[in-house]
Amino acid sequence: MTTRKNSAGTATPAKRQRATSSGAASERRDHLVKLAAELFARKGFQATTVREIAEEAGILSGSLYHHFDSKETIVDEVLSTFLDDLIARYRAALETGGDPRTVLSEMVRIGFGTLEPHRAAITVMQNDWNYLQQFERFNYLVKAEEEVEQMWVAQIKAGQGVGLFRPDVDAKLTYRMIRDTIWVAVRWFRPGGRLNTTGLAEHYITVLFDGLATGERTSQRA
Repeated sequence: MTTRKNSAGTATPAKRQRATSSGAASERRDHLVKLAAELFARKGFQATTVREIAEEAGILSGSLYHHFDSKETIVDEVLSTFLDDLIARYRAALETGGDPRTVLSEMVRIGFGTLEPHRAAITVMQNDWNYLQQFERFNYLVKAEEEVEQMWVAQIKAGQGVGLFRPDVDAKLTYRMIRDTIWVAVRWFRPGGRLNTTGLAEHYITVLFDGLATGERTSQRA
């Protein structure tokens, strides 16, 4: 077959076939990443073997190496995809220029909103964080964690500065309590339950900003 275009500028079957093959390979790669991510989340990254990933995909171990050079490359893609999406969304929330309470509320929604699409990645980060950060290729995990912390802490301090948040709480500790509440939820949250991630986020925002107790505050420092 020729690869030239006809007079209408339409690609010949040879070009269309190459484009289709490339798209199929990309879809196959994405499928393998998702399968591996589920195994990592269920068994742990260290305990999951390349053979098990291949068996889950219904292929030989050698065939997996046509797509990835190592197990580490697969988990790298799982985690970096999650963090890139999360940080991009956080940055967009900050760029709206809203007041600190509005921005933090949106960041809470973003965090809870990742529980379904990135459930496996969040689970892997919780279970295998200490192991993965030993390796230089995963240095970006700590850098991403630091960037996210700076975003949250800056907004909490900004809210304290303009009188929206009480001044007697530690901004960094407050962020870490919020962070842990969101990410630990991946262990018990189940899609299709009484609350979806939107409802979960709104409930948490209510507790975060309006509190649980009624009446006069008893926890205010002297």
